[in-house]
Amino acid sequence: MSLSDSETSHGGEYKTLRQVSRDRLLFEMLQSSKPGDSRSSWKVLIMDKVTVKVMSHSCKMADITDQGVSLVEDLFRRREPLPSMDAIYFIQPSKENLVMFLSDMSGREPLYRKAYVYFSSPVSKDLISRIKNDMSVLPRIGALREVNLEYFCIDSQAFITDQERALEELFGDSAENPRVSDACLNLMAMRIATVFASLKEFPFVRYRAPKGGDASDRDLIPMKLAGAVWNNITAYKTSIANFPSAETCELLILDRSVDQIAPIIHEWTYDAMCHDLLELDGNKYIHEVPSKSGGEPEKKEVLLEDHDPVWLELRHTHIAEASERLHEKMTNFVSKNKAAQLQQRDGSELSTRDLQKMVQALPQYNEQMERLSIHVAIAGKLNTIIRDMDLRDLGQLEQDLVFGDAGTKEVITFLRSKPDASSENKLRLLMIYGCVYPEKFEGDKAVKLMQLAKLSPADMKTVKNMKLLEASDSRKTSHGSFSLKFDSAKKKHADRKDRTGEEETWALFRFYPKLEELIEQLGKRDLPKDDYQCMNTSTSTPSDNGSCRTTQAASAKADPTTAPHSMRSRRTATWAKSRSSDDGYSSDSVLRSASSDYKKMGQRMFIFVVGGTTRSELRVCHKLTAKLRREVVLGTTSLDDPPQYITKLKLLSAKELSAEN
Repeated sequence: MSLSDSETSHGGEYKTLRQVSRDRLLFEMLQSSKPGDSRSSWKVLIMDKVTVKVMSHSCKMADITDQGVSLVEDLFRRREPLPSMDAIYFIQPSKENLVMFLSDMSGREPLYRKAYVYFSSPVSKDLISRIKNDMSVLPRIGALREVNLEYFCIDSQAFITDQERALEELFGDSAENPRVSDACLNLMAMRIATVFASLKEFPFVRYRAPKGGDASDRDLIPMKLAGAVWNNITAYKTSIANFPSAETCELLILDRSVDQIAPIIHEWTYDAMCHDLLELDGNKYIHEVPSKSGGEPEKKEVLLEDHDPVWLELRHTHIAEASERLHEKMTNFVSKNKAAQLQQRDGSELSTRDLQKMVQALPQYNEQMERLSIHVAIAGKLNTIIRDMDLRDLGQLEQDLVFGDAGTKEVITFLRSKPDASSENKLRLLMIYGCVYPEKFEGDKAVKLMQLAKLSPADMKTVKNMKLLEASDSRKTSHGSFSLKFDSAKKKHADRKDRTGEEETWALFRFYPKLEELIEQLGKRDLPKDDYQCMNTSTSTPSDNGSCRTTQAASAKADPTTAPHSMRSRRTATWAKSRSSDDGYSSDSVLRSASSDYKKMGQRMFIFVVGGTTRSELRVCHKLTAKLRREVVLGTTSLDDPPQYITKLKLLSAKELSAEN
């Protein structure tokens, strides 16, 4: 099949991962499925439970309707026959799905006139044979193709494989069952590979190498996944027309052990605070609006997503800066908007001309005011929660621990002076403390800490379960008791150092995920060769610093003229800077000008984290995209906020920990 619409990396307008995915679904699949005559221009779209999620993560219902789709159906629900209409099947290539499709289109009275079938991933020869052997169905098929798109775009530069149980299946008790863990990795690899099929990119596949000669199955996860991804991608060279033969981008595969602090520390951006502190359903927030009649407040659903320009502009800024800028936006909007000015008059009679201006401005005024008011209310609620929960002191202690400026004394003082702190916050503090001071969890010390924090044994099991994500050589202990030595070679009690050349203006914006350093090293081809190995040995030769090279494809260098920006500076870095005027509405230009930022970009870098990733890591990918002038795409099994991640850790109830619990 032709994938010409997905050629975005080499020539033409540069498009992000989500833009490419949307274009392929709408134009390569829906638009190209045209009937041979004009009897009916409307089509039915039929999807399964996976492909409907793929579609919804990249396209809106209006986009689908614009392509002539009048009805969207579930493959496994009873459907009304529409013999005058064509059907588009976007389905996984499974036996169950094929049985349903053949049932729809076989016999004397098929459900639809013609079927255009698109598989989300590579289909087996056996399934193709079953279709070809059904002579009643074959003449009714208008297209039969592999679209190879089975990932879920959660951001313009991020995707998930939608495997919420990956951490449990690969690092918990389930990991002892090779059938479960292999199935998890194989599905993961296939979905990752379809990203490269969509973009027509052929990556250098790098991975975190296992440490020591007695590596456990858990230690081998990045290497196993890299091998499976490599096998899937190399198969595209023969199955996809014009797929690159030489490397065009970078892929680095890691697991959650790369940074166990990032998923639990309080991240102080507007985006992270919303998902950490508010009761959101995905990206959906329930906003209460005062009733005009004076009754009960009206509840309104608000989606905190990219289509909202205010959200897009402020999501990666510090919560204090977001609040400040929202106040400025609201003030400037009211001062410039005609309707707002007229509404603020002191009751004097309005002239006909004033009324005309007000009527003209009201529709836009209401939309703008509502949008700003919602975000002002959300920011205000967040600041109230931060104050009521005394999170600033906790956040300061968390970051001081990470950077070596606080220790046992400060943790004990906090636990004694803040007895009313929530169990979750005390647990997160002790998890960070355990990463920085692992020796404090040896023997019965963990029990004493648990008693001081008044945490349950189930909560302390979460701290101990962090151990399961670590390499096998760090699990050993000379005493036979549980030891949380995440890094036995650690001498200074600091998990990371301050970044040089980056000023910190906003309080509590000192922390950065380790992914930031790894991406910069990857961009410079400076990853340690013993720690990060490459699969491309058959077509490439390793350079002296461990990176893989080919004579035909070399990674683009970061633009040396691009000055680095501080994400902590009050002078907001270009990756998060507003392109709007201060009327609170023209920040819609953020959406219109986004694609122009990606022109003249270098080769893409893909980072995949097994076991979930964080909003701070997604923020870093956006930051470094602007800094390095290379689109940094983050992939993962799931995007987790701290409460979700902690719940997943609790499920890793390994047998080796049961005695201590």
